Amino acid sequence: MSTKQIELVVPPRSPQFVGDGFRVQRFIPSSFRLTMERMSPFILLDYNTKFHFPPSETPKGVGVHPHRGFETVTIAYKGEVAHHDSAGGGGVIGEGDVQWMTAASGVLHKEYHSEKFSKNGGDFQMVQLWVNLPAKDKMSPPKYQALKHSDIKSYKIEDQLGQIEVIAGEYKGINGSISTFTPIHMLNARLNKGGVAKFNFPSEFNTALLVIEGSIVVDNEEVSTDHLVLFENEGENFKIHANSDAVVLVLSGKPIEEPIAAQGPFVMNTKEELVQAVEDFNLGKFGYLEE
Repeated sequence: MSTKQIELVVPPRSPQFVGDGFRVQRFIPSSFRLTMERMSPFILLDYNTKFHFPPSETPKGVGVHPHRGFETVTIAYKGEVAHHDSAGGGGVIGEGDVQWMTAASGVLHKEYHSEKFSKNGGDFQMVQLWVNLPAKDKMSPPKYQALKHSDIKSYKIEDQLGQIEVIAGEYKGINGSISTFTPIHMLNARLNKGGVAKFNFPSEFNTALLVIEGSIVVDNEEVSTDHLVLFENEGENFKIHANSDAVVLVLSGKPIEEPIAAQGPFVMNTKEELVQAVEDFNLGKFGYLEE
């Protein structure tokens, strides 16, 4: 099997606030090589790089808003987020936890710093992804999957040089607990200095890395903290070498070869479906959620 080559290394983006609680850098979509179509099924990637929030009596975050047609995935690296949605999902996402919300036919939700984090303040570091759904599943019932860090299955790298946490998909025979609608691998590579992790994904899968902590070498290229690596859609194998203690989010998924029609919080296949989504939202068909 041949080696995957790097297509692009993307430096940190200009930060922007989503609400008053999330200071994010948007990697997807952000350029002609990082469009929703090119990165499918990963149609949005917002990275809240490590940022210190001072204590606050009022939790910061994002108020009630709708989603339809896709899934939101939140991975907490530092800090805590409280989530509630109109389908009954919710809870506190703590350090290392993952929240996988399937909006599908439509939900309202809100996300805030947890009360505990707000009162104490501290470093806050999160990734939020939007994962597209195929047309046949876009109007399926909403659902919610919460994954505690302690429950994430992992593969131990030899010589105690790290571990690969399997959120979704598979790594060396270990299957993630999250169920997905299309083939997706979502992994956290937590490597100690000198650690090496080997990966193998189908050549047609869209594959990317986000360096959360530390510095790594991939395809003979050094990649620093807060940089994203996009691979070409050729070859199957690559290695990550950790120059220092490192955390790397590994994403690989089979692209959904269908039209994308996106408008704000709705991602459908046609403009007509977007119009219907707005109408359904205005008619209260996404349920009710108190501010």
